[in-house]
Amino acid sequence: MISHNAGRRMGAKIFNSILPVLLAFLVGAVIILIIGDNPLVTYWQMIRRSLFSANGITRTLHIAAPMLLAGLAISITFKANIFNMGVEGQLVFGGFAAGLAGFYINDMDPVLLKLVCFGIGALCGMLFAFLPALLRAYFHVDEMVVTLTLNYAMLKVLEFLSTGPFRDHGSGYVCTPLVQSGAMFNRMGSTRFTPFVFAALALFGIMAFILKKTKLGYALNAIGRNPSFAEATGLRTRRTIIIIMLISGALAGIAGTGHMLAEKFRYTLDFSGSPGIGWDGMLIALLGRHSPVGILIAGIFYSMLTTGADNISMYTDVPNEIVAVIQSLIILFLAVRFFDERYGIFSKLGGRLSRNKTDHGEVSRDA
Repeated sequence: MISHNAGRRMGAKIFNSILPVLLAFLVGAVIILIIGDNPLVTYWQMIRRSLFSANGITRTLHIAAPMLLAGLAISITFKANIFNMGVEGQLVFGGFAAGLAGFYINDMDPVLLKLVCFGIGALCGMLFAFLPALLRAYFHVDEMVVTLTLNYAMLKVLEFLSTGPFRDHGSGYVCTPLVQSGAMFNRMGSTRFTPFVFAALALFGIMAFILKKTKLGYALNAIGRNPSFAEATGLRTRRTIIIIMLISGALAGIAGTGHMLAEKFRYTLDFSGSPGIGWDGMLIALLGRHSPVGILIAGIFYSMLTTGADNISMYTDVPNEIVAVIQSLIILFLAVRFFDERYGIFSKLGGRLSRNKTDHGEVSRDA
């Protein structure tokens, strides 16, 4: 039975998670009013056609699948107080390698071919994550700086490979060859829904169980709360940090592979989009407060915004750029919440204001 205090804390967490979204939609409503349209009608069209129609919900889940894995990849490191900012690079590297495997490997059973592609994608994500993991575990090098730098380096390397050695010269734009049909996830009916959604949800459930019910999940939380205490209790923190980073890289590589085999089918310079599925995953992880259930809800919600952008411009007079504005505002408010939770900005500011009022009152009484 949940105690009263525990219930209040849970309610506060839920409210703090929802607040950035509410504020972003509120500011968006003001902008829509200035444009001269009804924000309630606009938001209803976005939600109804993204979640309450067959084509809408299947497209939303299709877009959400790689985002959920990217969000989980970031979340498991954040919970251990490790900041793997290289999920975007790991994702595109995994997708690129899986795309080449799907093109070059011939005469293989389609199911086995897909498994091989996922294995290669996961391995590439792990290779990307291995160097920053070693540097963090043994030399205390800031993994945030290393992974951010490697992101840029990886994008440039893949740009060179896709414009040179692996370019499909029969195409009118820069891309790698199209993967074979046996490697593709075929769409179900007239929708964009593919079996990769089920695979992503199954993997998501397995990882949620591992994080909640296994020794690795306990070690992850222990390191995040107090690494020195975790070391003193016998946890091998260096090895655990490397394992966590490798799992994160594997999840990112699998997300990129799924995006390749279910959506893109070849690597292009805009393979991950802008700002990128990895960065969307970071937003989803923050919005879901690194909880598997929270990430699932946040991932579907964020995908709904992406799906709803086209519906807004089609069924209302509001331009679809309003969704980008709302997404940007959510990021802004989440960043404020993140820094407040990490550094206690508002509590410190409130304490300082209280002291100033007290000092002012004492001066007034003395006068």
